[in-house]
Amino acid sequence: MAARPPRAGIRSDRLTLAELVDAYLTAHAVGREASTITTLRERLKRPVDVFGDLDLRDLERRAVEIAAWQATLPEGSRFGIIQALRQTLEAGIRWGYLRQNPAKLAGRNPQPRRAEVEPFTLAGSIDSRASWARCAARSPCSRPRPAWRPSEWCALERRDVLRGEGVVTVARTFSRGVLKGYGKTSRSRRRVPLSARADAALDAIVPRLDSPLLFPGPRGARIDLHNFRAREWMPALEAAGLSRRRIYDLRHTAISHWLAAGLGSFEVARFMGTSVRMVDLTYGHLVSGSELDARRRPGRPARWTPPAVNSSAIASTAAVTASSTGRST
Repeated sequence: MAARPPRAGIRSDRLTLAELVDAYLTAHAVGREASTITTLRERLKRPVDVFGDLDLRDLERRAVEIAAWQATLPEGSRFGIIQALRQTLEAGIRWGYLRQNPAKLAGRNPQPRRAEVEPFTLAGSIDSRASWARCAARSPCSRPRPAWRPSEWCALERRDVLRGEGVVTVARTFSRGVLKGYGKTSRSRRRVPLSARADAALDAIVPRLDSPLLFPGPRGARIDLHNFRAREWMPALEAAGLSRRRIYDLRHTAISHWLAAGLGSFEVARFMGTSVRMVDLTYGHLVSGSELDARRRPGRPARWTPPAVNSSAIASTAAVTASSTGRST
């Protein structure tokens, strides 16, 4: 059995769920990102509010109550909350405070079906495309559908763009004010090929002498995604007559369009820094007309031209300029 964590500040014989959560988060924080612990703490707040004062030995007998409470949780967050509770109670078992996990005895915790993501397509009219272009000209979103996560393009530097090789090296991420490099063995550390459209878009960026960043903010610092989302992204969507969507949906658009153009799941996974399983699970159903194309493909000759795919509204109309004209940071 694994050694118990230090018991300073908590009772040595028995623990409540609230005390176990505090002990677990303290132990789990070693060697992990602060954002991971923050997410766990937020997810564990609901079970602590309801069961926090219960002794763990009493909680063991409350599987029925936990099952009833689980059914009341919001569908979108239920899986993560129960997963965090199960994870915490498993630590209690390893440390000798519990014999069984009541959150598991309560029943299944099915992962919710992933919502279908609508890829960006060309706006329906010249006027809406022009409106989008005027607003998006202030943004750092590149004209090609970005293959990077938002936290990755915020961390890109000019040295990461290898024009001679036609690739961009993704080596680090910037999130919640913290810059973090990817390890050498990380799947996320990768080389993403540049299309002709991407190459032309990068030519439009005027480099700043006071910043090595590819997409700097107005003062040369890294872009604050929270501010960018409110000040630039949402107004640009509204001006173009587009529904509210996440910045991350640009990445979804890139993947779905690559798949529609005939790029294999392995190559897509490698370029996007994810797994083949995740590509199949999350993105494979997004391609409109992919079933029809698959039925036709066996009869095609060995050399055929992949079908044309729609360009994204952002990818096609956002003129990439120096973000020094924006208000993102």
